[in-house]
Amino acid sequence: MGKVLHLTVTPSDTMDRIDLFVSEKSGLTRSQAGKLIKVGAVTIDDMKVKASSALQVGQEVVVDIPDVSTVGLKAEDIPLDILYSDDHLVVVNKPAGLVVYPAAGHSDGTLMNALRGRFKTLATIGAPLRPGVVHRLDKDTSGTIVVALTDKAYYSLVEQFKERSTERTYMVLVNGSMRQDKGEINASIGRSPHDRKKMSTKVSGGKYALTHWETLKEFPCASLLKVNLSSGRTHQIRVHMISIGHSVLGDTVYGRKVRVEYKSKVVKFPRQMLHASTLGFAHPETGERMNFEAPLPEDILNAIKALENL
Repeated sequence: MGKVLHLTVTPSDTMDRIDLFVSEKSGLTRSQAGKLIKVGAVTIDDMKVKASSALQVGQEVVVDIPDVSTVGLKAEDIPLDILYSDDHLVVVNKPAGLVVYPAAGHSDGTLMNALRGRFKTLATIGAPLRPGVVHRLDKDTSGTIVVALTDKAYYSLVEQFKERSTERTYMVLVNGSMRQDKGEINASIGRSPHDRKKMSTKVSGGKYALTHWETLKEFPCASLLKVNLSSGRTHQIRVHMISIGHSVLGDTVYGRKVRVEYKSKVVKFPRQMLHASTLGFAHPETGERMNFEAPLPEDILNAIKALENL
């Protein structure tokens, strides 16, 4: 059977549209939320709404979600590097090239297909194709990612990401010399008006985004950085780094710097040199602080060695 969510709009909720609010709180896609609104399955203070309806603090939003399951998610035997798992969640060291969940162009062969084949039960929120997905990594970004296996774990983890109480550290190779030991990039990010598949800092009405970076090592024409996020916008590191003139090496969308040359030597980068190295959060059930680390993968280690030899 389905379930009914009773949600109250609080001062900390920044979404100004009901479809965005329902999407974030329920784990449904914005499209799925819109369909529920269209058929009258979402109400504000017992009144039916439109997808564009504005929210006010204190309003009660009721979402009647029909029965969904993960039956449409194909179980596949895909090898995974599991850093931790229990009855509530799983933490995976995702390899580059693995898509997180099925979407247009990637109907199978994803992380969620692998988890469906590995675990007996998954969260229902986000079903059928992305149950329990709390956050995501781009296809060509490697490293730590957590997926909830229960609805309770999902809500807890989503709230932690929203409150920015999670700890996320990335290792990234960028083009050029930073000329400073550390710094921060505070620039709002929104959908590019010129290419809807890309994000940009050069937009009006973008969302708050803050990135902290520290230089770990410099090479003749590149830098190895440790990056911490104080927000979680789409493509945040990639967009912020190119906004200050230091695109992520190997990124074929932003910057397109897939090789560097120095004194007749060439170093090529097979994918974007971005790795989610650590992830920390409070366990949804016990409250215990948990921290996970994924070592640098071979392709980034090889790139660093090649840059050291320039």
